[in-house]
Amino acid sequence: MTLVTETEPDWRQRKRHATRDRIRTTALRLFREQGYDATTVEQIAAAAGVSHMTFFRYFPAKEDVVLSDSYDPLIASLIEQTPATWPLIDRIRTALLRGLRQVYATDRDTLLAQNQLIVSTPVLRERLWADQIATQQLILEALSTGGQHGPQPSFQTRVIVAACLAAATTATLTWVENGGDPELPDLIQQAFDTLAHPG
Repeated sequence: MTLVTETEPDWRQRKRHATRDRIRTTALRLFREQGYDATTVEQIAAAAGVSHMTFFRYFPAKEDVVLSDSYDPLIASLIEQTPATWPLIDRIRTALLRGLRQVYATDRDTLLAQNQLIVSTPVLRERLWADQIATQQLILEALSTGGQHGPQPSFQTRVIVAACLAAATTATLTWVENGGDPELPDLIQQAFDTLAHPG
């Protein structure tokens, strides 16, 4: 009896993750087959075997199926684990590559499909810009020794973080434009090498 009580939260969490993954996988398939604009939340929910209310419990809007993930909190956590004595570019590069490698082995094709959809869909590109500002803020907080209530980051720090995100975005766009070749971690490495040693 005790064993069941202890394992139940894990079981529920696995079930939630499985449902979320099923909705996202189904949505991406329908977006590819029908187009993003032509696909409704109701169609996604029906194909995933859930109610449309269940869909909204996992994703506030249709765009969130494509844009929401756990990557940003992972990156922030990995940045906090890097030595504060390292140059900012090295701290961000290390965190981005470690985080990417954690998801890349199992989710590469899904990641490529998501980014292809974002690049080709105007409403998603617009949301991505807003999300990048939030990502930048999260990274700045992770770099601050005082966390989000610490001192305001310097102008130089903000510029470096923005440049690092622009480098990673350029690498991702190149990856999408070339149909997934060369591999994204290699392109991000090259982008950061260029950032660190321009010319």
